[in-house]
Amino acid sequence: MKVQDRYKMKAAFRSKYGAPDVLSIKEVDKPVAGENELLIRVHATTVNRTDCGILWAKPFIMRFFTGLFIPRLSTSGTDFAGIVEEVGKGVSKFKAGDKVWGFDDMGLSSHAEYLAISEDKPIQMIPPGFSYDQAAASAEAAHYAYNFVNKVTLKPGQRVLVNGATGGIGSAALQFLKYYDIYVTAVCSSENIATVKSLGADRVIDYTKEDFTRDTEKYDFVLDAVGKSTFFKCRKILKKDGIYISSELGPYGQNLFLPLITAISKRKRVIFPIPVNIKASLEFIVGLMEQGRFIPLIDRVYPLEEIRDAYDYVASGQKIGNVIIHMRNGAVERS
Repeated sequence: MKVQDRYKMKAAFRSKYGAPDVLSIKEVDKPVAGENELLIRVHATTVNRTDCGILWAKPFIMRFFTGLFIPRLSTSGTDFAGIVEEVGKGVSKFKAGDKVWGFDDMGLSSHAEYLAISEDKPIQMIPPGFSYDQAAASAEAAHYAYNFVNKVTLKPGQRVLVNGATGGIGSAALQFLKYYDIYVTAVCSSENIATVKSLGADRVIDYTKEDFTRDTEKYDFVLDAVGKSTFFKCRKILKKDGIYISSELGPYGQNLFLPLITAISKRKRVIFPIPVNIKASLEFIVGLMEQGRFIPLIDRVYPLEEIRDAYDYVASGQKIGNVIIHMRNGAVERS
């Protein structure tokens, strides 16, 4: 990537893996679009679970993709929403002035005022009526949510329980399931019951008052969007051919090998939702956005200067939906 010597921009910078205090806001060179790249002026991005994994480099296997000893990318960030300022001479899919959003789980250096990105990366136009905040919040978590529902065959009228229905993944999964005309039981806390009902939940279990794993209902699928249950705890609420899916590896990484073991019985099974094909995910998501069938849940908004606080909040596990980072948008000319 070329740089334009004359201009600088603000970006979240780190030179090593670790907790949020490894991040600082620095002025770095503003990128310039290469032949097949777009120069994006970033308006909004998020801090999400993928960002946290890359920041800490956990699980360790992530280092094989993001840098074994030090981060491959010094600027954090995996998703964005913004406006195309310039395009390289080889770009044919986009033009200056287009409002776009995108995601790459290996990193985009998007916690910055500008980014340069290949037009072949997973990028979509922002649908009319959607803000930059909403577009940015429609990427990472919704991609993982779609990779929950596309791993199984859904039929209208099936019953699905979503644990963590107010999280970024859970709130998206709930809306996707309703698109397929599924009866959804959502698990959340008392203060969020109205929220999940507004997203379409047919029934709500308040986990502060009731253990959902003791429910008398039987489900075709249990989707744990927060990774706080296990297959063994949820077996009794699954139908005889029911499927358990979790967003996390589970104790001792059990959700990686249980799919192999439970596949032998062909009865109650575990599927691990390996997220693939980001482009296909974003195409599905934007289709629902255009139909008014998906609106991302947003919790808090932070300025770039408070990105450490945003990471701390996301890592605390208390967020509802998505956490947004706002850019002030202004590369500054050197004196």
